[in-house]
Amino acid sequence: MLQKNEIYETEITGMTTEGSGVCKIDSMAVFVPMTAIGDKLKVKIVKVLKNYAFGIIDELLKFGTGRVTPDCPVFRQCGGCVFRHVDYQTELQYKSQFVKDAFSRIGKLNPVFEPILGGENRNFYRNKAQYPVAMKDNKLVCGFYAKHSHRVIAFQDCYLHPPIFQEILNYLLPALQKANISAYDELSHTGELRHIYLRKGYHSGEIMLCFITRKSIHKKLNFLLDLQNKFPDIVSISESVNSEKTNVIMGKKVKLLTGKNFIIDTMCENQIKISPQSFYQVNTAQAEQLYQIAKHYADLQGNELVLDLYCGAGTIGLSMADSIKKLIGVEVIPEAVENAKENARQNKIFNAEFYCGDAGMISKKLLEQKLSPDIVILDPPRKGCDSMTIQSVINMQPDKIIMISCNPATCARDSAIFAENHYMIEKVKAVDLFPSTTHVECIVLMSRK
Repeated sequence: MLQKNEIYETEITGMTTEGSGVCKIDSMAVFVPMTAIGDKLKVKIVKVLKNYAFGIIDELLKFGTGRVTPDCPVFRQCGGCVFRHVDYQTELQYKSQFVKDAFSRIGKLNPVFEPILGGENRNFYRNKAQYPVAMKDNKLVCGFYAKHSHRVIAFQDCYLHPPIFQEILNYLLPALQKANISAYDELSHTGELRHIYLRKGYHSGEIMLCFITRKSIHKKLNFLLDLQNKFPDIVSISESVNSEKTNVIMGKKVKLLTGKNFIIDTMCENQIKISPQSFYQVNTAQAEQLYQIAKHYADLQGNELVLDLYCGAGTIGLSMADSIKKLIGVEVIPEAVENAKENARQNKIFNAEFYCGDAGMISKKLLEQKLSPDIVILDPPRKGCDSMTIQSVINMQPDKIIMISCNPATCARDSAIFAENHYMIEKVKAVDLFPSTTHVECIVLMSRK
């Protein structure tokens, strides 16, 4: 039996989807963070449960394949990146295996797995950041949460974000402190500023700034004109008040303080209007490739009716609109639906309609109206599709279903349900939209038998 605080010599033989290495000690699985497959090491046991245990590195004896020295000074404290201690090819191998394991173990499926598509840039790829704010030594700071906690690691110079974000924060934090704006405290539910939210158009360069607050601070923000003069790419500044005790970041409404209530970017040659609440893939370059793969899988002939569920600002469906007869998009966030409609108008796309509502409820209504889409696109949240949506899609009997998912586990689960209802899971491709993190996108092509 393993003993807490005891040290054992072992070798890492696997990797979990949370980014911890796996080894066997006395026939028990032990999970060790910040390790690589092939590492030979001494592990200190820190927690023992009935069927598995957790350990930490006591001493590295031999490096595993692809292990490198982390280039980020807060890698061990921050909960954002998980794979900066291995090279990118090794990370892609891990993620490719995550997707294969999900479909074989959870979905009990054996489709064709196409090679994973890695990103051209491992660094500075994110177009969005939401920085939690805290007080440290009477100083207003922001950064990222430590792993499995809401303890803020004060650090903004992140390798995943555009360098301009750091420059803005360097100006913003002293200005906020000078304005006597206090940081939100989760435990006491006091303070004002919860998060600083930045978003940047990958192609346009336009920047959005949104203050997430417990109570409004807009009357204290007398420096916004100076901020925009220093950073003219900031074309939208807003505030979202979230007065609830919750882990949800955004409030229910957004108040525009200055500029536009959106930024514009280009996605697959379409101009896209993005509001603070709109879903928009954080890695634009990789998302464009992902959508091209979806279009390739669809094998469009020009006469198709395409139903795009969980459509966000309409980016996926609009990328196909020039090659189909009609597009219907469904999204639950009203602001995103308005963005989608405006995006269609802006790009002179007249064969698209967008509906606001729950994907399951709207798809059920469309089914009652005898709608028969040729292709259904699903891009659900991490929790996957709800049962009503899945059943409605099955009842519509589209020729093809293309599912895009940021969670291989729920994607495999939902794909298995379609497989049980006369759909063949033809092929799956992993696409890395989130280098250095544990997340990986996958795209699935299903065809009706």
